[in-house]
Amino acid sequence: MRAQTVAIDQSAGRLLCSPVFRPCGKKLLAKGHLISPEDIELLASEGLRQVWVTVLDDDEVFEDDAVLPVALAMACGPLEVRPAAGGRANLFTTADGCVLVDDQLLKEVNCAGSVVVATAPNFSFVPAGGRVATVKSAPFAVPKGQLDALLALLEQGGPLLQARPIERPAVAVLYTDPMASERARQLFESVMRQRLGRFGLAPRFALTAIEDEEQVAKGLAHLLHAEPTLILVASTTAPAGPGDTIGRAMARAGCRIERFLAPVEPGNLLLLGYAGDVPVIAAPGCYRSAKTNIVDLILPPLLARYPVSGWEIACLGHGGLLS
Repeated sequence: MRAQTVAIDQSAGRLLCSPVFRPCGKKLLAKGHLISPEDIELLASEGLRQVWVTVLDDDEVFEDDAVLPVALAMACGPLEVRPAAGGRANLFTTADGCVLVDDQLLKEVNCAGSVVVATAPNFSFVPAGGRVATVKSAPFAVPKGQLDALLALLEQGGPLLQARPIERPAVAVLYTDPMASERARQLFESVMRQRLGRFGLAPRFALTAIEDEEQVAKGLAHLLHAEPTLILVASTTAPAGPGDTIGRAMARAGCRIERFLAPVEPGNLLLLGYAGDVPVIAAPGCYRSAKTNIVDLILPPLLARYPVSGWEIACLGHGGLLS
């Protein structure tokens, strides 16, 4: 790639190396603009005789032509790619959903060369029409060899980003208290509705139970029979581990315990299990306040029916200090 000055009558089909301004200071044409015959007439009417243009070498790809294949290759799901000016392409969701990002692959892509990618955070909820990623090229052009290597990396290791739609979710809630089952509902119901309301949801099913292993297990079994997307256990007590009442009741109801303890504050006493493919989440204290906590971090992928693993919970420590 090289820059040179040419007469305006020889500039059609070339890229402006710098913006062109009117004498009053108003921009006439932007840097990187592909000059058309109509532009030549405009430049001549402004008294210009020469322009500074960029000439691409044979082994280079124009910036707009470089970002589009990267944007198309990097992601999957209900997405729309929209080219933008200046060597940029944006990805937008076409449905409410959760964004899953391969952080390691993203780092490799952003170290690879002349194209970089910015994404929404992993596990984040994005409503339909929201932007989830931007692909940006170096100015004017990308070496073809670098672009080919980047596309090969995405083909081998991708997708870098997944948009998983949240379709017809059914959230079940079990409120528990050692003394009076309705007490937990009275304490937590308002905050529960606020929390789910962030995703345009309300509890589909709700039960209360005395915090006794047998009673909690029966409540979980009853809710599982309704085939919810997930179950939230709102307990007024804080467990010391999976061997406490809630954990034993989860196991008794057929749950496999995936993770106890999250490196997230608030919400470190998270207990996550799976009854088949239905996640069951006990997070004591997380329903006392509408402030962001561990439940808000993992609800989007779970609502999108993505099975969050214990390893992924462990990875939330970087940025896990929420307040």
